[in-house]
Amino acid sequence: MLVALLVPIVLATLTFTAVLLKAVIARRATPTLETIGLGAVVSFFDTLGIGNFAPSTAWLKFRRLVPDRLIPPTILVGLTITAVVESIIFLLRLGVKVDPVLLAGCIIACTVGGMIGAPLVHRTRVWIVQFVVAIGLTLAAIAYGMTNLHMFPGGGIASSLPLALTVIAIAANFIIGILLNYGVGNYAPTLVMLSLMGMDPRLCFPVMAGAAALMGSTAGIRHLNTGHIDLRVVLGLTLGGIPAVFVAAYIVVTMPLEILRWMVLVVVLYAAAIMFQSAIRGRREHRAEDATAHVAGTVPSP
Repeated sequence: MLVALLVPIVLATLTFTAVLLKAVIARRATPTLETIGLGAVVSFFDTLGIGNFAPSTAWLKFRRLVPDRLIPPTILVGLTITAVVESIIFLLRLGVKVDPVLLAGCIIACTVGGMIGAPLVHRTRVWIVQFVVAIGLTLAAIAYGMTNLHMFPGGGIASSLPLALTVIAIAANFIIGILLNYGVGNYAPTLVMLSLMGMDPRLCFPVMAGAAALMGSTAGIRHLNTGHIDLRVVLGLTLGGIPAVFVAAYIVVTMPLEILRWMVLVVVLYAAAIMFQSAIRGRREHRAEDATAHVAGTVPSP
């Protein structure tokens, strides 16, 4: 089963990398030290289970490095290869302990959802994208807070789930795959859901990383083909993230993760508030434009 999962992940990643390199060369994109540093930091702590979508979105929003509409697909594409590295590590180390039906089902469902959601995000109005991302950031902040307050589900010791819960988990991953295109990370919701169902939290990592890797590689190609991403940021996140994943995965580091989570929570909540504000303003402007269009299109009665 591991071979059956790793082969498509590797093949999809090779195709994704080829498309990415072609786009980078064609546009002569060059990363900045800031984006390389951002990729290193968020990918390092992502490997430790903190997640990288929320802090990446928060920083890009705070620094105004990328237009709001382009933030979700940019971080998805930029963090895909690091997710692949994580998935290979976790699948080889822990994948054999997870029920193969649950593991493969969640990864495939997330990938299918991601491919369906990839074109949708580019057709969605900016204020809707901002609103969805703001909700995702808020949920991530809640997850950080619950973890620090020891209210996060501790999980059980199970490596498999009953049939009904397996079906629910697979269906949920399909929805998560769609939301990944909108900048809503899959680590926190997947970890909470499977832990509440009784799974060993450690065994959630192969599911989360595998889903993010295959979904990112396939949906990422569609995002690259649209051109609606910031390639400079993508390249920086990728180059900074790859070595950071290896460092976090293979070197034992002692650090106050709770303090870090509180700091991330504050930054994420700030970004969520700004995103909510932008979404509300965008919605009002959209309504005003519609009202103006209707008035301008009215034909006076003779």
